Amino acid sequence: MKNFAHKVAVITGAGSGIGRALALELALRGARLALSDVDSKALAETVASANERGAEARGYPLDVADREAVLAHAEAVVADFGQVNLVVNNAGVALGATVEEMSFKDFDWLMGVNLGGVVNGTKAFLPHLIASGDGHLVNVSSVFGFIGVPTQSAYNAAKFAVRGFTEALREEMLAARHPVGVSCVHPGGIKTNIVRHSRGGGDEDKEAAAAGFEKIAMTTPEKAARTILRGVERRAGRILIGPDAYVLDAIPRVLGSAYQRPLATLTRLGLKRSGMN
Repeated sequence: MKNFAHKVAVITGAGSGIGRALALELALRGARLALSDVDSKALAETVASANERGAEARGYPLDVADREAVLAHAEAVVADFGQVNLVVNNAGVALGATVEEMSFKDFDWLMGVNLGGVVNGTKAFLPHLIASGDGHLVNVSSVFGFIGVPTQSAYNAAKFAVRGFTEALREEMLAARHPVGVSCVHPGGIKTNIVRHSRGGGDEDKEAAAAGFEKIAMTTPEKAARTILRGVERRAGRILIGPDAYVLDAIPRVLGSAYQRPLATLTRLGLKRSGMN
């Protein structure tokens, strides 16, 4: 996929963040857009902005954790656009809690979106990508698909799983010689609202975490979108976003499991400074 003009692109989580930035960048490049999000208002804003940029864009309210809804969504997109060339399984949520504190309900919620949404979107759209003769699938993992982080066990579980699922799928497409590229995206800190909209902790803790995240996030959604599309053009199997992503990718390669002790120590010191321990 060397260009995106007239190609049909499907993006989940398009109401904000990387999803919205991808939609608007693809609009400028002449793609036709099938955009979805669980937040109908935010989705409508993205669709309007894409249309203002000259794109043919349609919005589909969608909970990616609802498998039947995703399967129906794929059929609706093909009926509306005639084909599908690019799918970006981008929708994601966050949860900050230790394994001890985390409820099963919150764990299932996160896994349903972050892993289930990727599996649902992949299975629903893969036959259409193959049929297009020029398809590409993008699944968004994270740098937390490289290393484990305290209070992020659920997020780690989902993002490690997305990485394994996507890498295996890429190998399957290559082995079968299907005309579908497959990329796994590992963003570092991106300036989005994912922490502010996360579950776990009280409102004050969440605001503090969001403020801290915004200070250290190194990459804008717009730059992330351009990086992803450049990776698609190159048919890259792995797409890292931001200098922090390259650092966190290297740490376990160099240190192996030895990285875990200093990270645990830093977490303990942070808890002491906050008066929590």
